[in-house]
Amino acid sequence: MSDSAARERDAAEAESAFGHPAVAPDRTAAYGSHPDQVIDFFAPRDGRDGAPLVVVLHGGAYRAPYDRQHVSPFADFLARRGFAVASVEYRRGGGIPRQGGDGPVAGRWPETFDDVAAAMDALPALTARELPQADVRRTVVTGHSAGGHLALWAAARHVLPDGSPWRLPVSPPYRGVVALAPIADFASAVELDICSGALHQLLGDGEDFETRSAHVDPALLLPTGIATTVVQGVEDTTVPAAVSDAFVDAAAKAGEVVGLTLLDGVGHFPLIDPAADACAVVAEEIAQLAW
Repeated sequence: MSDSAARERDAAEAESAFGHPAVAPDRTAAYGSHPDQVIDFFAPRDGRDGAPLVVVLHGGAYRAPYDRQHVSPFADFLARRGFAVASVEYRRGGGIPRQGGDGPVAGRWPETFDDVAAAMDALPALTARELPQADVRRTVVTGHSAGGHLALWAAARHVLPDGSPWRLPVSPPYRGVVALAPIADFASAVELDICSGALHQLLGDGEDFETRSAHVDPALLLPTGIATTVVQGVEDTTVPAAVSDAFVDAAAKAGEVVGLTLLDGVGHFPLIDPAADACAVVAEEIAQLAW
């Protein structure tokens, strides 16, 4: 496919994924005092009790303009498939360029990770209160793009370096992770300049980048012992398949098998687009871990 054709396809896929009206959650609960420290809850549309809980972490290159609203149709799609859904918001970068940069700052250090850790820790109690029909013993974490990175990270907190403020003493009780086109390997993502330098905006440069990567790069936090599947569009030009390949290879070298589902003819956005066949594949991958 030519570069121009790839750009046209990507634009059309993005327009479709972002073209759905936002879906209002059934409940929203705060896990902290900041306005972005909230979780939207979507009840299973079939009314079942004991539904698996799917935790959704949205993408958007860690940048402020992209919030959880754009994945609310995806959350509703999962709820219509019989899942209970918790869609997590977290603090992201500002809307103005960093000094010397040409794009909005990606993420906040350490607040982005403070928030994801706090949200995941608060989820069992909040879910019991807001969505009692959910079975938190069958929790699957999913996320798209930058959110895929955060989903993998949330499942790796028990293997963080000693002294990390986010480290858990034991493995979190998740059934698994389904990471959708995740920024899962920082070395390859930086080499490919994923999301216009988002990782360096998030972590800083030089020694800061190296030191902080040891705490948040999924490819360095292996093995986790938690069942993990990566779903990746072969035609993805936003987070190319090479990034997922590098993560899967890193897992294999660490003695862990990570599933990789490659979707031909699919780019970045159909994975969260309820109108796309790829979204149904994602739901099936989640179901295999949850049920």
